[in-house]
Amino acid sequence: MNARHTFILAAALVAWCGGAGAVTIEAVESPRGVKAWLVEDHSLAVVTIDASFTGGAVLDPAAKAGLANLACDLMDEGAGELDSSAYQGKLEDLATSLQFGAGEDAIGVTLRSVTQNLRDSAALLHLALTQPRFDAAAVARVKSQLLASLARDEHQPRAIADRYWREAMFADHPYARRLRGTPETIAAVGVDDLRGLVRDRFAKDVLLIGVVGDITPDQLKPLLDQTFGDLPDHAAAASPPPLKMRTEGEMLLARLAIPQSVVVFGEPGIKRDDPDWFAAFIDNDILGGGGFSSRLTEEVREKRGLAYSVYSALQPMEEGGVIAGGVGTENARVAESIALIRSEWQRMRDDGPTAQELAAAKTYLTGSFPLNLDSTGRIAGTLVQLMRDKLGIDYLDRRSGLIDAVTLDDAKRVAKRLFDPAALTFVVVGAPADLAGAREVGAGGG
Repeated sequence: MNARHTFILAAALVAWCGGAGAVTIEAVESPRGVKAWLVEDHSLAVVTIDASFTGGAVLDPAAKAGLANLACDLMDEGAGELDSSAYQGKLEDLATSLQFGAGEDAIGVTLRSVTQNLRDSAALLHLALTQPRFDAAAVARVKSQLLASLARDEHQPRAIADRYWREAMFADHPYARRLRGTPETIAAVGVDDLRGLVRDRFAKDVLLIGVVGDITPDQLKPLLDQTFGDLPDHAAAASPPPLKMRTEGEMLLARLAIPQSVVVFGEPGIKRDDPDWFAAFIDNDILGGGGFSSRLTEEVREKRGLAYSVYSALQPMEEGGVIAGGVGTENARVAESIALIRSEWQRMRDDGPTAQELAAAKTYLTGSFPLNLDSTGRIAGTLVQLMRDKLGIDYLDRRSGLIDAVTLDDAKRVAKRLFDPAALTFVVVGAPADLAGAREVGAGGG
């Protein structure tokens, strides 16, 4: 979830709940100590549970990169006495959606069920978390599908660009690895590794839960115990190495015979708990995060027609943060586009935003874009993110004030701190006509 979504959660919740009054987030704790945040809404007979375990692909062994992702792909492929076909059939009979997913810093699961089937649906989730089967046939089939997808990525310009950029920025840190692994590391993952991940990482002390929908706190408490109460109290001790990012910019070129180059760029950013977060977010919104109103869009798209889309975004992670962006443009105009991006980066660093830009960004960030959270699933996921970022259960009451408190002096100071065109690393995938100073790297398989 991006930061913009966090800011507009309150408005979105009001819209989603029919505009009826203030929204209440309630902390719920089960008899066995399982904690969750709950937003009640009884307008639809639907409940969504979003759960997240801290520690994602960043904890995969280097030789088995992709372990967390592969495990997630297999979590609904049979559990307990139910093989894959039987387990999937049960989900279908209950009209239940169950999805696992791995990110760099967390492993998540989302369960969406109609109220009348919620208990049975939660029982299936419990079974997956505590007794996944990892049958040989299912593992072989899912691995085969994953390898086919990885092979396709070797020819996708954006995937190639993202991979080289992460490797350039994060060097030997696990963030530089491919989240889904490589054919070699996937082949090295065995059933014991998958079982070990479930045993070591699915525990209550690293568990965050958001629940939205047709359920009361008293109904939720026993459901939390039924679903998560049998998990271990503590995850295995594990932490990634310290992150040291690249601070000197570079230009990388992966040649590919396509008519339009894909460009990914960025530099070190800040973490979500940084005191300058709100000023940085506003600055970036003005530079490249504000859609058609951003400076990058104005200069690259509107004035010169170089690209349909150009953007930048703050991307906070557990171990650090980056400001990353992208643009796609004709091969003949890649160098011009990059020069404009550098120029706008420099202008933001030197001058910061204007008073008018600051006021407009504040208005936008506090009052718009509610439709991005238009379902129980998105809202439940946002509750989990609020918990992960340690923003507090009263954050929705404070968020507008935190944004409004950013002064023009704050925004200018943070712009000088954060934006450095000399630190920008660009990766270009395509066939640009003239890109002076670029270091060529192999496209496709690298």
